[in-house]
Amino acid sequence: MPKMKTHSGTAKRFKRTGSGKLKRSHAYTSHMFANKSQKQKRKLRKSGMVSSGDFKRIKAMIPR
Repeated sequence: MPKMKTHSGTAKRFKRTGSGKLKRSHAYTSHMFANKSQKQKRKLRKSGMVSSGDFKRIKAMIPR
C-alpha cells in the first residue's frame, strides 16, 4: 500500500503540539481592523486549538 500524502494546505494551517493536539490560528485577522475592538484584535493574535469534532478529520490529512 502506498504512503499517505500530506494535504499541503492543511499542513500550512495546522501545527502539532508536543502532546499531539493540533494548533491553529484564528480567522478574521487580515483586514477591517478599524471595525474591531482592541480586545477582539488582541484575542485573535493568540493561537487556538482544533475542536474535538474536527480533530479526527484534520489529523487524517496530516499523517505524520
